[in-house]
Amino acid sequence: MPGFIMGPDLKLFEVFRKELNALGYVEGKNLIIDKRQAEGRNDRLPALVSELIALHPDVLVTVARPAIAAAQRATSTIPIVMTPATDPIGSGFVKSFARPGGNITGLANMYGDTTTKIFDVISTILPSARKIAVLMSSNPTHPRLYEVSRAAAHTVGLSTVPVVEATPAVLERAFQDIGKEQCDAVFVLADPIRLKIVDLRSSHPRNLSDQRVC
Repeated sequence: MPGFIMGPDLKLFEVFRKELNALGYVEGKNLIIDKRQAEGRNDRLPALVSELIALHPDVLVTVARPAIAAAQRATSTIPIVMTPATDPIGSGFVKSFARPGGNITGLANMYGDTTTKIFDVISTILPSARKIAVLMSSNPTHPRLYEVSRAAAHTVGLSTVPVVEATPAVLERAFQDIGKEQCDAVFVLADPIRLKIVDLRSSHPRNLSDQRVC
């Protein structure tokens, strides 16, 4: 039985379940999945992890750094799959990519390593852009990633504006702030997928709907 700890997007969970089915694991037959969602409230993660551990799962599947960290603090024996992690070595989740050690394995998104190239692409596809909003959440990796983004943007002549939405519930306000700053594009830092971001960009007034979400 896997325990699944995730953000607000259900589509990721459906993909997870579909891939398990393709491997021959079917709920109600040979598979039980217990799912918990923090809904952007990272302070809830320790309790959610404890609930799952009390069910004696065979593996914990964790989405994004806060959930991985909460699971790591809670158990050193139950296997933990991270999907994915930003800088898993620097975060202390694994010792190395070749030999993770401990009870954690999974995927790394290499987000920090590719940021410079991403801003180079932004400047290429949006040559008139000058100001980029960098959308962050309460993810503890985001302050450092923002500094990486700011430096990368500077190398191609772009300025950045930090915009923090602590939970998905305040995304509407975050986009209002982005509009007031007259940003040319929105760069979303690594986090659980939030499809509401695309919906908000499309539903805002013309000056904001002209922006690109990267």
